[in-house]
Amino acid sequence: MKATNPKPPMDLKELATLIIEGNRSALARAITLVESKNPHHRKQAEELLSLLMGNSGKALRIGITGVPGVGKSTTIDSFGSNLTAAGYKIAVLAVDPSSTRKGGSILGDKTRMSQLAHDKNAYIRPSPSSGTLGGVAAKTRETMLLCEAAGFDIILVETVGIGQSEITVAQMVDLFLVLMLPGAGDELQGIKKGVLEVADLIAINKADGEGDVRARKAASEYRAALNILAPRSKNWSPPVLTISGLNNLRLNELWSEILRFQETMKATGEWDQRRSEQQVAWMWSLLQDNLISTFKENQNVRDLLPNLEESVRHGHVPASAAASQLTDVFFRQIANTAI
Repeated sequence: MKATNPKPPMDLKELATLIIEGNRSALARAITLVESKNPHHRKQAEELLSLLMGNSGKALRIGITGVPGVGKSTTIDSFGSNLTAAGYKIAVLAVDPSSTRKGGSILGDKTRMSQLAHDKNAYIRPSPSSGTLGGVAAKTRETMLLCEAAGFDIILVETVGIGQSEITVAQMVDLFLVLMLPGAGDELQGIKKGVLEVADLIAINKADGEGDVRARKAASEYRAALNILAPRSKNWSPPVLTISGLNNLRLNELWSEILRFQETMKATGEWDQRRSEQQVAWMWSLLQDNLISTFKENQNVRDLLPNLEESVRHGHVPASAAASQLTDVFFRQIANTAI
């Protein structure tokens, strides 16, 4: 039987060069690499990101969230097309909800962004959230850095929905845009206060036709609500706009407010301060992920886990006691290995 040749090792320096040159196949390959859960791939991803750090950090990062059905993808399609027409290169990181049962994901964002999908100055990367809290994929931060190194001017991160955990996206972008439906009423009562507290800009979508009057009324109610909430920044009061992503109405005004935000935050020094704090938060997030991965890969933990999970599931062992057993086994092995 003829032996198959082993796959040649990835030349990370060559891959980094291709990414900097704007090669999309190389970018897609790199994103797949950072999304991999393979320990060897994780090491390669870290090395690749180190090679690209000097070429990242120059893009405007915008997070966009909103309740399901608010029109996030449609708005991004129109808004992004306006920006590419103005000469910007746009990357859209669209996070799809993964199935909680099977782990699958629809990944249909390219069909919902028909204009950008065929725009040579736009790049859409759908990624499954894989159960990650915060409405973003586990490797969204790394993917942003890769897109920046590839020369994209603006990174749009579309999140899966809205909720308390959704504010995670605000910790990795420069501006957090919250889209709302017209007719505040119940939506205003049901929205999580935490999301509004970290919003840098609020836009009432579907403000066209009969929805225009309701959208203006909703905008007024949201402005009143913001007056009683502590602002995220002492230098910026979040404006509330009315737009229509479907009909491309007042999206130029939305862009003007984004530029005004950028100018204000840079002038006060808060822009760089936010980014520095985000880097530290990212470090701690990665540390937590690495510790959990190391814990789960520990052989003693893997041997004990199935029976212990079953005992917890049937109420024979308290969850707290099970957690203590697992951590004791983990640290005992580490101590023995050190000796």
